[in-house]
Amino acid sequence: MAKQGGQTLTLVNPSVRALAHQLIERAPMGAVLNIKEAARTSDQNAKMWAMLSDISRAKPEGRVLSTEVWKALFMNAAGFSCTFEPTLDGKGVVPLGFKSSRLSKSEFSDLIECIYAFGAEHGVVWTDPVERKAA
Repeated sequence: MAKQGGQTLTLVNPSVRALAHQLIERAPMGAVLNIKEAARTSDQNAKMWAMLSDISRAKPEGRVLSTEVWKALFMNAAGFSCTFEPTLDGKGVVPLGFKSSRLSKSEFSDLIECIYAFGAEHGVVWTDPVERKAA
């Protein structure tokens, strides 16, 4: 039997689900099956970075932080594990841990809601990521 690449399916309707069942029935013993929720979308990612830029510019509570640090803070606030490690020269910290690129769509939605809530509490004026690309 010739080696074949894996099969990736998005379960969007009953016929695709039926195909998934057929593939499982035909799979050789020892085959690996990985079912997971769809990953975050590029639109969600663009929205997050626009929101983080808005927050960074707003400097809530006088905090002057990079968008990367804000992202790590929101990842932590939304319940995703991340830590900070001092830089090699001891003059700052680097966020480490859970990466937003690994979040599912629903997890990413939770992250965006956390950012919205913080922004609402701190009077952040939101920009539209589509408008930002054109600027």
